[in-house]
Amino acid sequence: MALILTILLWFTAMAETIPDYNNPYSPIFTDKQVYTWTDKIQITILAPSWNADKHGIDSIGIQQGHFIKISTSENKLEPYKLTETDPNSGTFTGEVILTGFLHDVNGDGIPDTNPRTFGNGPTGGFLETERDGGITISFEFADGVVLIESVEVSWNIGDVRFMKSDYSIGETATIRVVDLDMNLNPEAIDQFEVEVYSDSDVAGILVNVIETSEDSGMFKASILFTQSQTSSGNRLFAIPDDTIRVKYDDYTLPTPYSISDNLEISSQAKFVSNIPPTDRITIKNNVMTDSSGELILAPKTNDQLQIVGAVHNNQEYEQDFVFIIQIKETDGAVVSLSWIQGQLSPNQDFEISQSWNPTKIGNYSIETFVWSSLSDPVPLSDILKQDYFIE
Repeated sequence: MALILTILLWFTAMAETIPDYNNPYSPIFTDKQVYTWTDKIQITILAPSWNADKHGIDSIGIQQGHFIKISTSENKLEPYKLTETDPNSGTFTGEVILTGFLHDVNGDGIPDTNPRTFGNGPTGGFLETERDGGITISFEFADGVVLIESVEVSWNIGDVRFMKSDYSIGETATIRVVDLDMNLNPEAIDQFEVEVYSDSDVAGILVNVIETSEDSGMFKASILFTQSQTSSGNRLFAIPDDTIRVKYDDYTLPTPYSISDNLEISSQAKFVSNIPPTDRITIKNNVMTDSSGELILAPKTNDQLQIVGAVHNNQEYEQDFVFIIQIKETDGAVVSLSWIQGQLSPNQDFEISQSWNPTKIGNYSIETFVWSSLSDPVPLSDILKQDYFIE
C-alpha cells in the first residue's frame, strides 16, 4: 500500500512540474512593435514550464521573486499578472492601456488626455507614456534569469483624403482620416473635427470624423452637396467646377518636430457637373440692331451697331459666366474684343448687347464664347460663329 502511494505522489509531482530554471523558454510577444501614446498593448508569454495545473487556469507574474514588470523610463506596473488562455496551454496573456501625457490635441488649450498608472492585470492596467521612448516588459523567470522584450512608442503624421478625386451633383463624398494618435481611447469610438470648404463657400463647415471601430485610428465622415441651400451640418454648398477641400491641424507630430509643433493636414477633390461643360449654357443667335433696337440687315461702315445675343442657363443652380464677343477680319486679325461678366439664375434667359462701330468695308466674322471666368476659363457653351459683310 505504501509503495502504491509513493508512486502516485511521484506521478503527481511530475504532472505539476516547477519551472525548468536551467532552460528558460518563455518568449515574450506583443501585437505590435511600435505603439502610439494611447494604444493598447496585447502581451503574450509562452511559458509551458509555468503550466502548474493542467486542469486549471494558471497565472504568472505575481509570484514573489518572479514578477512581471511593464515599464517606461518614468512609470511602471509591477507586479503584473498574466493568465493562461486555456487549461494546460502554457500560453499566458494580458493587456495594458497606454494613457499618454497631458497634451492638447486640437489646439483649444485644454488637455485631451488623462495620464495615469495603476492596475495589476491581466486587464485593467494603465500606464502613462511620453511621446518618444519605449515600453519594456520583463519576466523574472528564475533567480538571476530575467526575460525582456521592448517595444517603441512614437507619434505619427496623420493623413486625410477624399475617397474619390471628383464628385458630381447628387453624390455623397466620403472623407477618410488615418491618425493613430487620435485614437485617444482604445476601448471606445473616438471622433474629432475637420474643416470642409469649397471655392463657393470658403467659410465651409466643421465636420466630425468618427472612428470606424475601437482602436482602429481610422476615421470617416460623409459630406452632402447643395447648390440651393447654405452650408450646414454635413451639407456643403458647392457648384460645379469648385475645388472642395478638407483639412485639420495635427498636434501629435513625431520627431524631429517638437511636442508644441502642429502641421496642417489637407486634401482636395473636384466638384463637377453631370451636365457636360459646353451644354450648361445655350447661346441664341446674335443679331445686329441700331441704337434703338431696330434690326439691321445691311450694316454699313461708321454705323453704330449693337450686337445683341441671348444666353440660357440649362442648369438648376446659379452659374457665373463671362460672355465674350470677338470680331475678326477675313485674314484673322482681331478688330474688336469685348466681354461682359455676370451670373445666371437657374434656367434663366439673359439678353446681352455689345456695341461696334465698323470703319472699313469687308467681310467679318463674329465669334461668341461663354466661359466660367477669365481666370479659370471653362467653356460653358459651343462657340457661335456668324459672318457679316459691312458695306
